Amino acid sequence: MFVDSHAHIDGPEFDKDRAEVIQRARDAGVGTILNVVSGDPHAGALERAIELTQLHKDVYTALGVHPHEARLFDVGLEKRITDLIKQNPRVIAWGEIGLDYHYDHSPRDVQREVFRRQLQLAREMKLPIIIHTREAEDDTLEILHSEWSQSGLSGIMHCFSGSKMLAAEALNLGLLISLSGVITFKKADGLREVAQSIPLDRLLVETDCPYLSPEPFRGRRNEPARVVEVARCLANVCGVEVEEIANTTTQNFSRLFGLKTDN
Repeated sequence: MFVDSHAHIDGPEFDKDRAEVIQRARDAGVGTILNVVSGDPHAGALERAIELTQLHKDVYTALGVHPHEARLFDVGLEKRITDLIKQNPRVIAWGEIGLDYHYDHSPRDVQREVFRRQLQLAREMKLPIIIHTREAEDDTLEILHSEWSQSGLSGIMHCFSGSKMLAAEALNLGLLISLSGVITFKKADGLREVAQSIPLDRLLVETDCPYLSPEPFRGRRNEPARVVEVARCLANVCGVEVEEIANTTTQNFSRLFGLKTDN
């Protein structure tokens, strides 16, 4: 069985066929999906993510405020998120949170402030974190070292496409590293080289759907069933059978969140 450790199936891209998408994932051998809340948290995104876990026993969720929406974070939103987490045991992570200096949809100083606050909240609630970082490696690591390194908790560096230095630092911080369809792209030789340096017991696979469809599906809407293609590519990169990647990444996910991933 496979785990898609990062998906956005609560988004509008799946409104017309969400149940069919989840069934296709099951048929492909994907036993667990971690849905990460997407969209405006003031426009029902948090509640939609919770509802998804109530409708599908193989879907868990992560709640948090993406750096794109950091400008929307306030005391009221903080309370809504913490209340929903307390009320819903199938919320198993805080995220995705971090820094995005590529799009700058929220001012960088606001992103940093909100990132720090969400790390503090995750630490207080003893939840693993889901980290997004794009063109912001130094600031991401500085904040993680100051706010997270002594927490005794873990998390995921999601959709990893960074440097060997970032991978090494993430591992030193106790994080797992999740690889997406980017690893299948023809020009991703550097990422495949980094992947070879990461111990198998610290790896996860994901789709980040509806984005980043792996080869041979590039240019189409991504979905959880295609995490199998990510695992197949990773197996080739690491010189092991795809079954080993499936089993190991599933065990890694289960260990991180304290779950039985077949429920």
